[in-house]
Amino acid sequence: MGSCCTPDRGCSTGANGTATVAVADTLTTVYAVSGMSCGHCEAAVTDAVGALPGVVSVDVDVAGGLVTVTTGGAPDDAAIAAAVDDAGYELTGRA
Repeated sequence: MGSCCTPDRGCSTGANGTATVAVADTLTTVYAVSGMSCGHCEAAVTDAVGALPGVVSVDVDVAGGLVTVTTGGAPDDAAIAAAVDDAGYELTGRA
């Protein structure tokens, strides 16, 4: 048996290519965040930003001070900045 994934990373078991449409509608934005220094920082930012509406995934690079956010549509920079701030760090802008 082979994988259910298609070459474009869609899922052949999805109804009418729904997975492919979702991938096509996402945007990835990279933000510079200061104050992160460890795995706890990574988890705190990931949890805070990941809980926002429209956020599909969050990838935190503690060493580089970068947070990559994939959203289903245009990102809400203010909401992402507020979530980072609530987690105890500072979003300094887009990277």
